[in-house]
Amino acid sequence: MKNKTVAAWLAFLGGPFGLHRFYLHGSRDWLGWLLPLPTLLGAYGVVRMWNLGQDDVASWLLVPLLGFTVAGCCLTAIVYGLKRPQDWNARFNPSADPEAPAGATQWATIWAIVLSLMVGAAVLMSSIAMSFQAYFQNQVEEGRKISE
Repeated sequence: MKNKTVAAWLAFLGGPFGLHRFYLHGSRDWLGWLLPLPTLLGAYGVVRMWNLGQDDVASWLLVPLLGFTVAGCCLTAIVYGLKRPQDWNARFNPSADPEAPAGATQWATIWAIVLSLMVGAAVLMSSIAMSFQAYFQNQVEEGRKISE
């Protein structure tokens, strides 16, 4: 039986590494194997930015990958947590009773939703702000070159 609360927490905590996908769909899930790629590229961008500073263009391109992946996994945790028990059991526990406890919403599920909403929104807004800052900073530099 696939538990909704476990899936929501796995999406929130280990989603960027595909843990929720492996839990729900097994080790043959190709999307679960692809999720670590943007996560690791984004983490590499963070390391580059720490080592080379904020002027590194590759860092500005890679870091938002991490943010968007984390935000997407937080959104997935919210969607899992808000599924009705009947829909959850029909999709992930088809042989079980529609009212089986695996699809029930518990306090732990609600906390997963709340934390996913808080962290996901903060990470998404930070990623968007960072992306726009790099773009506008680049535009200002080009404008200065033209005006000289």
